[in-house]
Amino acid sequence: MADLIWYHYLLIALIFVWSGFVRSGLGFGGAALSLPFLLLINNNPLVFLPIIAIHLLVFSSSTVLLSARNNRLKGGTAAAFSNGIDWGYLRYALMIMIIPKLLGVFGLITLPAVLMSSIIFAIVSIYAIGYILNRPFRSNSKTIDALFLMLGGYISGSSLIGAPLIIAVFANHVDKHQLRDTLFLLWFILVTIKMTAFIAVGIDLQLIHQLWLLPCATVGHLIGLRFHKKMLTAESPLFFRVLGSALLLISLIGLWKGLA
Repeated sequence: MADLIWYHYLLIALIFVWSGFVRSGLGFGGAALSLPFLLLINNNPLVFLPIIAIHLLVFSSSTVLLSARNNRLKGGTAAAFSNGIDWGYLRYALMIMIIPKLLGVFGLITLPAVLMSSIIFAIVSIYAIGYILNRPFRSNSKTIDALFLMLGGYISGSSLIGAPLIIAVFANHVDKHQLRDTLFLLWFILVTIKMTAFIAVGIDLQLIHQLWLLPCATVGHLIGLRFHKKMLTAESPLFFRVLGSALLLISLIGLWKGLA
């Protein structure tokens, strides 16, 4: 990111504040709802994905630990974890997702950056249209569950934006009070796999940029935590339509730039 202009760094900082807010407020979407904006500034996913991955590791683990502490269960930390996470469904989903996840990571590392950016913009465009039409992904059978989990695992491996597909399945099988912490633990496991691959092949983890971007994401994360309960109980189709419209516009611009 050394060749960027000063206001690019300001925009990146604001996007990471937004990313932290979405991640802790909704429990998902920190990458899917911020990566398209970042790729308009620098059209190389491997620049931003290591930063986002490290943020996910930090905030997913801290959120689950804080949630366990706040439960104030007499059984201690282990009992708090058991209460806040659906371990059975988490294990089941990981068994389905693990191979597609590894294939996605391999694709991210080997495919050209411009092609990966175009794939990301295309996927986000599909998500955005669903938000605009108020038609989120839904699953009502085991076959569709498995398909969504496999696709979500692959997309998560290639770009960390598989959350909407994975959410469609988990929301049907995990109690609402366990959903966020179960998802955060899932993100932690999936991102650990990706980070291991990054380190193994020598991808630049952009550690120097963590010094200023991690505090930005922390600000957004703390704001999102304050609004989490309100966002769980509030029905906000207008918010998602506006967000979907913005994402669709950004994705179309990104696809046009990639083709150009």
